[in-house]
Amino acid sequence: MKNILIVFTGGTFSMKIDESTKAAVPFFHGEDLIKMIPEIQGKANISIYEFGNYPGPHMTPELMLELSKKIKQFISQKDIDGIIITHGTDTLEETAYFLDLTINTEKPIVVIGAMKTSSEPDWDGPKNLLDAIHIINNPNSKNLGVLVCLNGEINAASEVTKTHTEDIETFHSLDFGSLGFVEKGRVWFNRLPRKLEHFETDKINSNIDLIKIYAGMDEKFFKFSADNNVSGLVIEAMGVGNVPPKVFEGIKYVVEKNIPVVLVSRCPAGETLDIYGYPGAGKWLKQIGVIFADYLNGQKARIKLMICMGITNDINELRKMFEE
Repeated sequence: MKNILIVFTGGTFSMKIDESTKAAVPFFHGEDLIKMIPEIQGKANISIYEFGNYPGPHMTPELMLELSKKIKQFISQKDIDGIIITHGTDTLEETAYFLDLTINTEKPIVVIGAMKTSSEPDWDGPKNLLDAIHIINNPNSKNLGVLVCLNGEINAASEVTKTHTEDIETFHSLDFGSLGFVEKGRVWFNRLPRKLEHFETDKINSNIDLIKIYAGMDEKFFKFSADNNVSGLVIEAMGVGNVPPKVFEGIKYVVEKNIPVVLVSRCPAGETLDIYGYPGAGKWLKQIGVIFADYLNGQKARIKLMICMGITNDINELRKMFEE
């Protein structure tokens, strides 16, 4: 049997309903949860590491970096064949992508979560954990980067996003579809991840703002960020990568202060391109030095920028990291 390490970080997976408030709160630790899921017995040699019991919104980039360093140590051990990480779903895609960018290994790493608590009859945590074990046991799961698996669907950390606030079937890769699925213990892969990247760094710059564009928006938020010494800026633009004229002036203000600006779309799917030429459109943004982030969404582009800015502040180098 494979030797699998389960790293518990918290999230709904480890919560139960508090009787006094009737609300979900962190409660169980790793050992407790393993005892509650007897289905995994005999599927692998399981060991446990308790990283913390954080609700998804409590996860920070600094904690992600700490987690990445721990996972690097564990995955380098010869007696560990793969790692499963339990995580709160609200920030799961960000942590999974952080790990994907900073850990270089052929061994499978699978991030899972739960949309239901252990107090609910349809608690999905046990199935997600069991599916992750099946993935690691499958020989085709190597060299795929960090994987995310909930509701039987296997997705690449670089592509997946949470699409629904409470539906169990919430994590999807909107642009390219899932990598595969787990059904009755059998693992099926249909394709490889579109892109695997790795950046070797032991530090990050988390002083990155994320601003979403809306109709009639002006420049005040951009000037505020620049004047308050933000290190970098990610913008969720309209459509394929366009902004209102006053927003363009705000972005220009940021760029003139040598602050890197990364452009994504506020649309849930699709890439950013410089195909329009009116004031504020992609052509104008490209000409002043804005970096286009391919198919990344805003939260992923921010994760990538803070990792890349832990390596360099050179805007031309950052552009290569995003655009080449």
